[in-house]
Amino acid sequence: MRQPSRVKNVLLLKAGDAAEHVRLSVGDYEQWFLRTIGLSGYRFDILHVHRDAPLPADAAGYDAVMMTGSPLSVTALAPWMLRAADFMLDAAERGTPVLGVCFGHQLLAHAYGGRVARNPRGRETGTVTVSLTDAGRSDALFDGVPEHFAAQATHEDIVLEVPGSARVLAGNPNTDAQALAFRANVRGVQFHPEAHPEALRAVIEARCDGLEAEAVARGEPPGHCVPRLLSGLRPTPAGPRILLNFLERFT
Repeated sequence: MRQPSRVKNVLLLKAGDAAEHVRLSVGDYEQWFLRTIGLSGYRFDILHVHRDAPLPADAAGYDAVMMTGSPLSVTALAPWMLRAADFMLDAAERGTPVLGVCFGHQLLAHAYGGRVARNPRGRETGTVTVSLTDAGRSDALFDGVPEHFAAQATHEDIVLEVPGSARVLAGNPNTDAQALAFRANVRGVQFHPEAHPEALRAVIEARCDGLEAEAVARGEPPGHCVPRLLSGLRPTPAGPRILLNFLERFT
């Protein structure tokens, strides 16, 4: 991966707060992005849009806009979500590259006319395998990424109906739309390219009771789910590459 030739200004829209155990263990969502991307060649402005932080009039002066994940849901739209969606669409239409991750991916899908809903196949948590489609294999976001790659995931909602103008770039048996191209300069990924195994470990530990209860309801033996998820965690080198591809190939 080539080094950035100049400092690039990135507006990171923070869409929620991680659970206290997660924040104390591995930091909050925005810190995952900064740690994975690095600060050499990039300058980040972090805007807490979920706390009604005022949005700028436009994205002028930024090389890219990104949105984090969130424990909140696009299925329960709040005014700040609509404002953030409008801002991202306006930025995109003016030519600024936009990337949504997890919640951000779903909010973009909603804004472009898709439908977000609770996944009928159930929650996806842990290190999972994602596969590129034909469109994904030729997309700059996945330059240098294998056709089948490991990714960190934690979500209950999915893009159930893809906007008619979007292309599916990646999927897996749990989530058909793991990555979408909404416009030439707009991408969304359901998985978490910014997360590392320790982050998912903290998420699983914070949600262990709920994960176990869901697993038992599905017929798994009690006490089996969380150890299985923890033992399955592994590095995901495709994640940093995907983020840097976005920042270097789209800006």
